Amino acid sequence: MKKVLIIDDEVDLCIMIKQFLSRKNYDVHIAHTLTDGFSYLNMINPHALILDNNLPDGMGWDAVGIIHERFPEMKITLISAHKTIGFFHPALSAQIKILEKPISLREIEMLL
Repeated sequence: MKKVLIIDDEVDLCIMIKQFLSRKNYDVHIAHTLTDGFSYLNMINPHALILDNNLPDGMGWDAVGIIHERFPEMKITLISAHKTIGFFHPALSAQIKILEKPISLREIEMLL
């Protein structure tokens, strides 16, 4: 069973994504801050990460480079209410998928 970590402070969105992916046989874990998310990354070593861009303790796009460096094989999807592609170094933008809110559960599934 593939593990997915969601780092997002929107509780309802996390629950919706978790329920959807759990029905698709993913083992889904949730963190609501970058700090908690980094703890989960080290504990569960997920196959994929769904990362909100605007979190209470930092910006997702600032963490993407660090996460990608530590977990180069992990699929990372950044969720943002704003276009953020310009914030990435060109080498990273090819590795990271970006979804703009409102998101589609089917889009998330396709990126995993």
